[in-house]
Amino acid sequence: MSRVALLRLAVVVGFVAVVELLCRLGVITPLTMIPPSAMLLSLVHLIADGEVNADLVFTLTNIAAAITLSIVSGFILGVIIHALPRLRRVVDPLLAAYYAVPTFVFYPLLLVVLGVNRLPLIVIGAMFGVVGMTVSTIDGIDRIPRVLMKTASAYDMNPITAALLIKLPAATPHLFTGVKLAVTYSVIGVVAGEFILSIAGMGRSIAFAYNDLDNTKMYGLLLLLLTITTLLNVALQLIEQRLYKRWGRA
Repeated sequence: MSRVALLRLAVVVGFVAVVELLCRLGVITPLTMIPPSAMLLSLVHLIADGEVNADLVFTLTNIAAAITLSIVSGFILGVIIHALPRLRRVVDPLLAAYYAVPTFVFYPLLLVVLGVNRLPLIVIGAMFGVVGMTVSTIDGIDRIPRVLMKTASAYDMNPITAALLIKLPAATPHLFTGVKLAVTYSVIGVVAGEFILSIAGMGRSIAFAYNDLDNTKMYGLLLLLLTITTLLNVALQLIEQRLYKRWGRA
């Protein structure tokens, strides 16, 4: 394990230890937060009882669909915008200001159009993640060496073939920033949507536990969600490091 990783682990362990001590001493009351050790015990009981399984599968399925939709559509939009300079000049300011717009204002409309099911959650999650992927795609294609694009022209490739065989492989190291943003924002969008209105899911269970003042269950579910997102980010980080090493050797 590298020195940086050890330092990060030490910071996390130290923070958890401080919170545990403050909770045990009563500085942080149980109505505000339970000790991290109690959160872990609650999580173990929830998993052992199988109480959370259905909601977990529901949420993870929605997140996977939203991530896939945001990455694929973001890449396609990025390629199209980059290929049309006039469109890019118009769209660039809109992309820069996109996250200033409260995307959740569209959620009631999505419920009316798509119904009270998983589809509005997937769409709202994809809406959160797509712009990060789009911007990273445009930036990644900007960094592709011109010789590669001249090669595509020399072989008389059509735009789709050039995008898949030239642009995507060459821009992959730069696209990973967009992938990480798409993953993070998609998770936020899906879970937050479940808080508002959903037939199932982790967000819905957390919201119900909060309304019932069931801090033990609520923090157990939050710890599960935090663990999943952390493991997902760690996996993406490891994949990105491998890609950069291979790209550097190439």
